[in-house]
Amino acid sequence: MDPHLLRTYVTVARLSSFSEAARDLGYTQSAVSQHIAALEQDLGTPLLTRRPVAPTAAGARLLEHAAPLLLRLDAARADVVRMAAAPAHGLTLAAAPTALGPRVLAVLPAAGVTLKVLPRDGIPAAVATGSADLGLVDGLAAPSDPLRLPDVAPLTTRGAGEEPVCVLLPRTHPLAGRPGLRLGDLADARWLDAPDAGLPLAQLRAAGGGHGFRPSLRYEGTDVRALTALAVAGHGLTLLPRSLATGVPGGVAVPVTAPRLVHRTELVHAGPLQGAAHRSAAALASPDRGGFRS
Repeated sequence: MDPHLLRTYVTVARLSSFSEAARDLGYTQSAVSQHIAALEQDLGTPLLTRRPVAPTAAGARLLEHAAPLLLRLDAARADVVRMAAAPAHGLTLAAAPTALGPRVLAVLPAAGVTLKVLPRDGIPAAVATGSADLGLVDGLAAPSDPLRLPDVAPLTTRGAGEEPVCVLLPRTHPLAGRPGLRLGDLADARWLDAPDAGLPLAQLRAAGGGHGFRPSLRYEGTDVRALTALAVAGHGLTLLPRSLATGVPGGVAVPVTAPRLVHRTELVHAGPLQGAAHRSAAALASPDRGGFRS
């Protein structure tokens, strides 16, 4: 299967238009049509209906395979280019918002840094394809347990920090005076659904027995301060690393006492590191400067 044709097919399916795909790819519409026809001939089955433009059942199945296949190809190209390239003077770091705690920010170089705040699922792909030198992924875990990351390419991971998690409540909330809270007791509470700014509700459900934690409001942004403002205003609870939940004006950070959970951050990179990436990775993963645990 020609990956060149596969990329054209994915673009047409994503945009639901041959003409829009041609503009996006810089081809003529005739060339796009020829690519799709050649791929359909190769596979022996129609992949798209034409009016409207939509994947057939076979086309939909091909799309399931296409994204990881193309990502692997991009990762392979980036890996080879990276080996031949001169050491970069700057650093591009991709990170989830909740991975950017005070300790991480304190060890970043004073200059030459590009910080990309991305959804956590997109960070390994950014590192694998070379759009970021380093990645910081995070999530809920049992103490010292590694995170489960998508298998997008051969990547190196190392622990970059663990800290307790807290529920952020308004000061007027009935539970604000508690010394600690059991996560299971909060399954029926009103929660904020902020998958890209806070810790995803799916992780809370998994930790709490697989049920509950229904959202009262969904926030589709990456600004942690906006998320904490929503929580303090009473729109729902949110779970955050202690360093981000503590000290929020009008809010109270109450530790989660059961089950035993931590907010874990892991450093992700591809291949040997050089220059600024090597120095930053050493600082981010050092127990005495950012720590493996707090």
